[in-house]
Amino acid sequence: MACISIFFLISMPTICLNMEKSSDLLPQKKKKDRTMSFAKIAKSFARNYIKPLRSKLFQTRTVAQKPKMVHNDLATGVVATVTSLAAVAGGMYYFTQPNYSAIRAEIEELLDDLDYDDGSYGPVFVRLAWHNAGTYNMFDKTGGSEGAGMRFATEAKDPANAGLDIARARLEPIKQKYPEISYSDLWSLAGTVAIESLGGPKMKWVGGRKDNVSEELGPPAGRLPDAARGADHLRAVFYRMGFSDQEIVALSGAHVLGRCHTDRSGFKGPWVFSPTTFSNEYYRELFENRWKPKKWNGPHQFEDKSGKLMMLPTDMAIIEDPIFKPYAEMYYKDEELFFNDFAKVWYKLQHVGFTL
Repeated sequence: MACISIFFLISMPTICLNMEKSSDLLPQKKKKDRTMSFAKIAKSFARNYIKPLRSKLFQTRTVAQKPKMVHNDLATGVVATVTSLAAVAGGMYYFTQPNYSAIRAEIEELLDDLDYDDGSYGPVFVRLAWHNAGTYNMFDKTGGSEGAGMRFATEAKDPANAGLDIARARLEPIKQKYPEISYSDLWSLAGTVAIESLGGPKMKWVGGRKDNVSEELGPPAGRLPDAARGADHLRAVFYRMGFSDQEIVALSGAHVLGRCHTDRSGFKGPWVFSPTTFSNEYYRELFENRWKPKKWNGPHQFEDKSGKLMMLPTDMAIIEDPIFKPYAEMYYKDEELFFNDFAKVWYKLQHVGFTL
């Protein structure tokens, strides 16, 4: 604001000259009003043009709207002066929204890498987006998809987020190329694009999330699910965010992507044989395969007869709990239904704690 004030005083003669030349810039009841004092001119200009322009500059637009310059009906000379003021103050950032289409394309280019895991960063992008949003508490309205708290130590060092530094680092070049996008938007969009690119449903997504400016604004650690626990724990975590039993089961279907790592979660292995393809295969494995506790020195998990696939205690709760199980059976038998329901609940997850 200091920059704007100084530049405004310097530019005022130019503004006044343009105002003398344009009869429709200031309301004129009488001819003598055209010789009003400098202070009155400045006050009137700020009230009639600077404040309305500021309101337009800071208005929120959704991803569906195309970036566009803000227009008003000021005379050419005054428009040029105001544009200079905005540029000096760094206001040009607000003239356009991030180019989400271009950023989507950049994310898609980063997905495939034969040297990483199963050949794709997609699953870890999904986990990043999920863990970024999964801190929401609907009772005190803290946490959620806004904030990007993993930029700070408390969330970054939460054991549940181990390994997500890999996803954040992979996406950092995009943030540097498009500094106008928030980290919150970038991480959320990356997870959404990954699901779609790996064969999942096309999903609605809205941008405009803001990042926290300090660690103190973020949620406390420990809000994410503990995979070693059961159905009651799942409900405690997801009910806190405002999700139903059916939505819990639908979101669990995202385990069709990726695998667990001993150096991150402590667990080991993929849920399915095609961990880079989004489908209802997760539910098929749950019902058609036979699972037994894995005998090893790691945390409690389950394995199939081949020893190549695994399930977590929270996964087994999906087919053991009498309320969860019918929903899992629905998705096992009907992939289209699963896709439709997953798209809705993923949208909900990525917009908790985010005021549109």
